[in-house]
Amino acid sequence: MELKQAFGQALRLLRTSKRLTQEDFSSISSRTYLSTLERGLKCPTLEKLEGLASVMEVHPLSVLAAAYQIKGDDGGLDSLLARIRAEVSSSALGSK
Repeated sequence: MELKQAFGQALRLLRTSKRLTQEDFSSISSRTYLSTLERGLKCPTLEKLEGLASVMEVHPLSVLAAAYQIKGDDGGLDSLLARIRAEVSSSALGSK
């Protein structure tokens, strides 16, 4: 599965699990654009991702982690989070 499609599925699953409609995102984006994202036809900018996550009251990384979990080539959520933790900790960011 392509990452755009996995992102779209993750966005839709998170949105519906929060019982939000596409119209609930009207302050961030149009219903048409949100539908395009959910169908995996486009990818949002980082700023747009942050806005979408804010409406759902989740961290933007939660949306991305869900997308990679759906994509399915990272060994599951625990494995993905452990990898992220290790990579960030071993970088210059880990010392901040």
